[in-house]
Parts: sequence; C-alpha cells; structure tokens
Amino acid sequence: MPVSWFLLSLALGRSPVVVSLERLLETQDTARCSLGLSCHLWDGDVLCLPGSIESAPGPVLVPTRLQTELVLRCPQETDCALCVRVVVHLAVHGHWEEPEEAVKVDSEPQEPRNGSLQAQVVLSFQAYPTARCALLEVQVPAVLVQPGQSVGSAVFDCFEAGLGAEVRIWSYTQPRYQKELNLTQQLPALPWLNVSADGDNVLLVLDVSEDQDFGLLLYWDRVQGPLKSLWYKNLTGPQTITLNHTDLVPCLCIQVWPLEPDSVRTSFCPFRKDPRAHRNLWHIAKLQLLSPGIWQLTAPCSLLAKVVLCWQAPDQGPCQPLVPPMLPENVTVNKSQEFPLVRQHPNLCVQVRGWEKVQLQECLWADSLGPLRDDVLLVEMKTGLNNTSVCALEPSGCTPLPSVASTRAARLGEQLLQDFRSRQCMQLWSDDNLGALWACPMDKYMHKRWVLVWLTCLLLAAALFFFFLLKKGRTKAAPRARTALLLHSADGAGYERLVGALASALSQMPLRVVVDLWSRRELSAHGALAWFHGQRRRTLQEDGVVILLFSPAAVAQCHLWLQHQTVEAGPHDALSAWLSCVLPDFLQGRAAGRYLGVYFDGLLHPDTVPAPFRAAPLFSLPSQLPGFLDALQRGCSPCPGRPGDGAERVAQALRAALDSWTSLSGAPGRGEERDPGPCPALE
Repeated sequence: MPVSWFLLSLALGRSPVVVSLERLLETQDTARCSLGLSCHLWDGDVLCLPGSIESAPGPVLVPTRLQTELVLRCPQETDCALCVRVVVHLAVHGHWEEPEEAVKVDSEPQEPRNGSLQAQVVLSFQAYPTARCALLEVQVPAVLVQPGQSVGSAVFDCFEAGLGAEVRIWSYTQPRYQKELNLTQQLPALPWLNVSADGDNVLLVLDVSEDQDFGLLLYWDRVQGPLKSLWYKNLTGPQTITLNHTDLVPCLCIQVWPLEPDSVRTSFCPFRKDPRAHRNLWHIAKLQLLSPGIWQLTAPCSLLAKVVLCWQAPDQGPCQPLVPPMLPENVTVNKSQEFPLVRQHPNLCVQVRGWEKVQLQECLWADSLGPLRDDVLLVEMKTGLNNTSVCALEPSGCTPLPSVASTRAARLGEQLLQDFRSRQCMQLWSDDNLGALWACPMDKYMHKRWVLVWLTCLLLAAALFFFFLLKKGRTKAAPRARTALLLHSADGAGYERLVGALASALSQMPLRVVVDLWSRRELSAHGALAWFHGQRRRTLQEDGVVILLFSPAAVAQCHLWLQHQTVEAGPHDALSAWLSCVLPDFLQGRAAGRYLGVYFDGLLHPDTVPAPFRAAPLFSLPSQLPGFLDALQRGCSPCPGRPGDGAERVAQALRAALDSWTSLSGAPGRGEERDPGPCPALE
C-alpha cells in the first residue's frame, strides 16, 4: 500500500525519528532467525486455523513473546509504505518422557536424549480491512535444546498497514501446545486532523499546506452490511468542516487520503464512545412491523440491546415486561426478527432496552387490531411435571389466583380461573417448558359489577330529562358521534395496517368508525355478505356515511363486476360481498349524499375509478383531507364539534402510515360511501 513521503512525513513528524526508520527495498516478505537457528518462510499466505490445544509429546518449540517495529517498504525512493516488522521470541517447553520401567538407584547413568527440534510458527495479522497469516518453519539444533530455556528469535518482514490503523497480531504453532500470544498496536495517525466542539456543532479541522490536495469521505461503518457513504468531496489546503451535533452517531467515521495514485486511505471513527452519538443513535432508531409477528429495528449502527414483549394496560401505566416466562432476545439491527406468538393482541408491545433502561417501545399491532382492550393477562407457569400456577399481571406485580388481595384481578379470581380452565381466554403464547400467556376479557365482569350503578344513573338521568321536558316544553336530542362505515379491499397484511391507521385516525374525530378489521369475530360468525348488509343498513338508518376505500386491486375487481356481475373467489370475497350491496344504489342514482370515495395520494388516478362510483364525491388522502372531513360533516347538523378541528392530527397519522407502508411494499387505495335502506339485490 504505497503512500507518499509527504504524507508519511506529516504522520510521523519531521524529526530524526523519520529518517531513522529502516527502509526495505524488497517487495516480497522475508524471514530470518537469530544465530544458531534456521528459518524458512512459506510462499504466500496460509489459512488462519489455530485449532485446539494438544499435549506436548516431549520438548517442543513455542513462541514466548512478540515485538513489533515500524519500517518502510520502499520499492522506489519516494514511494514507501508503512510496514510492521514482527519479532517472535522462542523457547523450549516440556521434557523428555521417562521410560515406563522404574530406574534403579544403582543403575548406570543414561546418555542425554536431546535432539534437534523443528516447529511451524504462524503469524496472524489483522488491520482493517486486511487479514493475513504467514507460516515460518524454525529449526533448533540439538545443542540449543534445553527445556525451559530461550533459544533465540525469528524476524518477519513485514505486514503493511495504513496510517492510524489498529493492528492485532497473534502467534502460535501448528500443532498448538499453548494459548496463542497476541499483541495490539495503534499505528501513528495524521496529526493534522483535529475534531473539536463549537457549541452545538462539531468542527473537523484539517491543517495541511495550501497546495495539498486530498479527498474527504464521511461514512457509516456498519457491522452488519457494507459501509454507507454520506458525504464526499475533493479539497485543497486547510479546511474546517462543520457537523451538527445531531448528525453524530457512534459509527460515523472520517476517511482522508492525498489525491495521488495508489494513496493510502486513513480512517478515523472518533465518536464511538461519545455519549451524544449514542443518544442520537437511539433517537434515530425505529421499530417497524413488517408483517404479523415479524418486526425489525432499523438504525444506522449496531446496538447493544435486548428486546422483550410487554403488556400495556389501557390505563396508560408503564408497560410490564413479560419476563418471565418469555426470555429477552438480543437485537440485530436492520434484520427481520420474529416473536413466537400464537396470536397477536393490541395490548402486546415491543420494548428495546439498552443502557439498563427502555429506549424504544412500540405497540406494533394496535393499528391493525384496534385500540387497547380492557383485558387481564394471565401468566401460566410450569411448577412441576404436571403442575402449573396461574397469576394475573397487574401494575403491582403478578397476583396469584386465587388470592385474598384487594386488587381487581384478586376480587374476580374465581371467575378468571373458571374462564381460564374452560378456555374462554385467548392464548397469546405457549412454551412446553416455560408456560403460556392468556388474555381474558373483563367487559362482562365490569358490566355485572356496575349494573346497579348504571341503573341508578339511568333513573336519575330519566328524572332530570323529564324535568327538563316539563320546564322547556320541548325535546332536544343530545348530539352524538356520526357513524362512518369503512369498506375496503383485502390487499394483504401491509394494506390492512394502512386501513387500520386510517380507521384509528378517524376514530380520534367525532366519528364512530366501523371497519371489518375490528369485528372479525362477528364477520366470521355471520358471514361477509350478512355482516356488510347489516352494518350498511344500520349506518344509514343512523344518518351515517359509508366510505369506499379504492385501491388498484379494488378498482380492477369493480371493473370485473361491472362487466360480468361476478368476481373470482379468493382474497376479494369481502370486496365482492360489500360491492353487491352498494353497487345497485350507484346504478339506480341513489348514491348522492350517502357515499364518499377516497384513495391514497400517488397510488391511484381518479379517472381509473369506474364511472358509476364517481357519482359520489371522490377525495385523495391526505392531500384533500380538509374537503373530505367537511364532506363527512354535511347533513349532520347535530354532530358534536367539527371534524376539521383535528384535520392536522389525522393528516399526520395518515402520512406516517403511508410512508411506512410504501417503504415496505406499494399500492393502497380508499373510499367511503353511504346508503339507505336494505341492501338491494342485483338483477
């Protein structure tokens, strides 16, 4: 790796030390031994395979100490490369084995059994991105073989390395009779590159001569995957580069090299231990749900962290880690990972812990499965061969069932155990050796507990209402949220998460959103056609609105229906069910004021929507969100508040969900409609 004499002078200093560096004219590696030893260097590199430690059969030659020395390999006068010379000191270990038969005290003395020794000594060298192994054969004459005594040294010339590099050297024999020696050394760096702080900024100061041309590269040195280039420029003379402190991450590195042929690139990673860089890394890191049960942690650098599942109760208390029985797992960034869940649940969240605290937490399944539920999590633990114990996870800990404690789960302990034994609870996770997790709904218990309170409140409300009627002489209906039925096509798990994000965002408005994703149990029990028929009729009877969400797949199926009045069976069965209910209203001119159509920005052109459906207002989201929310308000004078009040909040939620979805796949569409009376049959 040749480097200019100018660059070496800068790195090593203009002092007698530079002049005193030995210059090697040979372009090939060489080896030599101290007086009395003979050496032979194998041609080319060998595989670095230390193998396991073996017992010595007698005296053996082993390395005892490593030394290094910087030299210059200079094929030409001004074309030199920095090189590391390695000196291996050797000694004889072990003794000759004694004969099996006992030696008598009066036996005659034996002749010495010493003989010459030969060893294969391996030198392993690493300096990113270089890794090499050289093999030396060393022979010691019999006269020098004295167990426990040093016999001399072997010198290897040499391993090339770049300025500022950290080099690691190992030495062992083949076969290996002891633990390998190792040595780490930091080579001289470029003293004219300085990193300093200036308030919230970081300054890279490059102090070189005015006529020196050099290249500067900023990049992420990632453990998993190739390095990622961030900024590159060719510069001349002294320079000061300003970085914002928010750009710092531990794997941000700087690479500098002179603009000369075959120049050595010197890399520095000065922020690996910078606390600001580590804080920024956690702020940049993001948890993403790729598909049900599969998630990924994205970050520019590797992270020392563990991930666990936790249970988030609706009371907004801290999310409680499910350890035990589930065990934490190490995090590998930018790689999809999976939790062995039996079922997903909106209350299940993912926690990433680093630096002994929670750094990230996401309830990944909340958008697709709806809001948090008032369920109790039961933890079933294996206590013996055929025995288990059950406890209820609460903010105070895991309450054993049954229990005499005063917590909510303890008061309902017998009922919860009965539901658990009759398998009325939903199993979320199971392990044959550790146990299982169960989610038990609490709605029915809360209804029974508060029935008298509700009756009292209703009677009081009725009395007040009657008094109000007598006093005012007229009735006034209390406003309530308008119902919005969201119909969409089944375009895969990613698209369902996008639909769930839209439904969740609209739920924050004065709207009661109905979508099949949140009613799958009812949909399965009654069938798609009956469920859509009933929801459409109920929505329009309550002066609600039906929203048709168009996607490219939905538009294609609509065209097929209009041409043949049928669609193929398969993933679009739900679409064909609601299409058979709403299409007659459009064909018979009864759609005005009852339906709205929507689709997502950039994923569909409005002209592709079939002509009959364009009888209803059509909006692109989120760009036309204000108009869409205003259309939702029309014809609903008693509706509480105005949907436009939260337009920005809905827009932000849609943009975030759309960006996340389009980065993973790419084709959504939405629409809304509204329709009165029973679902008409298609003739």
